[in-house]
Amino acid sequence: MTELPVHRFRARDGQELAYRELGSGFPVVLLHGFTSSGPMWVHSGLASALADRGFRVLLPDLRGHGASEAGRCPPDILVDDGLAFADQLGLDRYSLGGYSLGARVAARMLVRGARPERILLGGQGLAAMQRAGGRGRLGRLLTALAEGRPTDPEDAESAYWITRLGADPQALLHVLASVVPTREADLAALAVPALVAVGTEDLDHADGEALAELLAATFVQVPGDHYGALVAPEFTAAAVAFLAG
Repeated sequence: MTELPVHRFRARDGQELAYRELGSGFPVVLLHGFTSSGPMWVHSGLASALADRGFRVLLPDLRGHGASEAGRCPPDILVDDGLAFADQLGLDRYSLGGYSLGARVAARMLVRGARPERILLGGQGLAAMQRAGGRGRLGRLLTALAEGRPTDPEDAESAYWITRLGADPQALLHVLASVVPTREADLAALAVPALVAVGTEDLDHADGEALAELLAATFVQVPGDHYGALVAPEFTAAAVAFLAG
């Protein structure tokens, strides 16, 4: 597929952010993971599969990712951006999906008033939903990269992808620090048909089934670790079946 043109929308703080789209029909907004960008969904195959099924697929670049600059990153800014995106595009009826960080943003959009008809949460577990951003291994890795220090060997794969994508580790630190936890009670109160999909080898999100139970959602496991599950044909098949259902 040829590269999709970049469009712009204005966030609530005036920052211009990027998005791409393909297909036509009922809108589906897909939010990518940390250090990635909207075209992630094209490379995984899900965006094209949905477009072929008659959906309008909308692919924002989260703040500080892809063609969207970071700007200021106060708490919950990614959720503010997601709500502004739906408002500016006039999305009264739509479905919403996210993977990893995108799944956290999607869930918090619901907590803060978004009302998609269906929600897809990929590569995410219950414990991660309840953690604040900017801490833990990823925060330490980004700090080391920003300061030009050696990284831990166990973080080699993550460091490779951040470096390869040309991401600004300092900007990513600000974005990560803006992520706020979502309380279990708030998740339990959500009443939207949901699908939680996690890789069989995604050990950091092995509690995906617990998240699904809390949401009264459908739960599926697909082959792969956190990175591999996204591109597994089984993930695309499950997501398309759910979103088209």
